[in-house]
Amino acid sequence: MYAQVCTRPDIVYIVGVLGRYLSNLGMDHWKATKRVMRYLKRTKGYMLTYRRSDQLEIIGFSDSNFAGCQDSLKSISGYIFMLAGGAVSWRSVKQTLTASSTMAAKFVACCEASNHEIWLRNFVTS
Repeated sequence: MYAQVCTRPDIVYIVGVLGRYLSNLGMDHWKATKRVMRYLKRTKGYMLTYRRSDQLEIIGFSDSNFAGCQDSLKSISGYIFMLAGGAVSWRSVKQTLTASSTMAAKFVACCEASNHEIWLRNFVTS
């Protein structure tokens, strides 16, 4: 959990999925956990890096998948915001509502990302 929260935004999604099954971990979940650990071992040289910059421009990306959760058929939203060439904020979460289409899922993801971007912009400029 520390790795995905503090240093590795690339594993946010899988850590969130595996976290749902902590109380009832099956063999498939254990294999997926070992796969994540092997991935971290192979990519331990990867790190967040930041460039020196006089202009603090926030760049954000968001996406979602329609009915991505196999258990509840809810969509998964995600976003990442970058500042000075490095990620400063990211999130991957199951949506609280059930979207009726791909467009609805993307709209919810964009709305969540926009709300966070407004907060982040206020934080950086104040």
